[in-house]
Amino acid sequence: MDFCFFVGIDISKDTLDWAVYTQQKGVILSIQTDNTLKGIKSALTQFKVLPEWNPAQAVFCQEHTGIYNAHLLEYLHELNLSIWLESSLQIKQAGGMQRGKTDKVDAQRIAQYAYRFRDQIRLWTPPREVIQKLAFLSATRQRLNQAYNLLAVPVTEQETFVNKALQKTLKGNVEKSLAALKEEQKAVETQIHDLIQADTRLKELFDLMVSVPGVGPVIATELLLATNEMQTISDPKKLACHAGVAPFEYRSGSSIRGKTKVSHQARKRLKALVHLGTMSAIQVAGDLQDYYARKLKEGKPKMLIINAARNKLIHRVCAVVRRGEKYDKNYKPALA
Repeated sequence: MDFCFFVGIDISKDTLDWAVYTQQKGVILSIQTDNTLKGIKSALTQFKVLPEWNPAQAVFCQEHTGIYNAHLLEYLHELNLSIWLESSLQIKQAGGMQRGKTDKVDAQRIAQYAYRFRDQIRLWTPPREVIQKLAFLSATRQRLNQAYNLLAVPVTEQETFVNKALQKTLKGNVEKSLAALKEEQKAVETQIHDLIQADTRLKELFDLMVSVPGVGPVIATELLLATNEMQTISDPKKLACHAGVAPFEYRSGSSIRGKTKVSHQARKRLKALVHLGTMSAIQVAGDLQDYYARKLKEGKPKMLIINAARNKLIHRVCAVVRRGEKYDKNYKPALA
């Protein structure tokens, strides 16, 4: 689709800054509205007075901001408008060296980014409602786990450093809170399980993923969310890159700048879970444990082996999903 109007939206908790950019005139409008449904409608009304304005020829570009742009995305989608949801880091790096920062300027930079990279537009489509619910439940589970560890870990660590009477008192101070958090964790786990089991597609993907040694329910849930049911990312190399376990070279001419290493630009939550799953898999009898032991004997660096094992885990998940069959350690691909 050929777009004539490129709308950049800078989003904050309370306000929305809008900028409209065209090839002929550059930025032709900059306004600010409240980050409410009324404010969104007000902005769209003001766009109607622009010369030759046609919402069908406009793309609305914005950054990922979590819940702050939830109702904006929902309303624009209801109107069947073209939405481009882009990484904030991608927009920032594409802008080159920048001086100064205001919400108004940021909106203009987003609009200019949309125009400059219009040949690379990736229009946003909302995930299914069940995926949105799963995302909120997964985030709640993560926060409950963090809250539990925040209370439980210090009490356990200080056990050998304080007298028994004081330790008993300290445990008693958090005992009820920890018990309550445990109950909340169980409740959320049950809701996540029921939600997945009630949806045919999610249940199918979930069962395939957890069949891979090292992939448990938490990792499978995060993979479902990160890949939007394996729709936005299904290639194992892209998924490995997204999870931050794909190695990259740093070379210029004949100069090699350091060892091949992974990038820090990754989905950190997924990377941490894949790492834990891999460490679990290499501690039990199986081919990953054999692979780890063999490479250690060959003198390979420990973290290099672990990262290769993490890649294997991701490739296996993508393989079982692609084949639609549960993991079989004796599987042999058919010859062409």
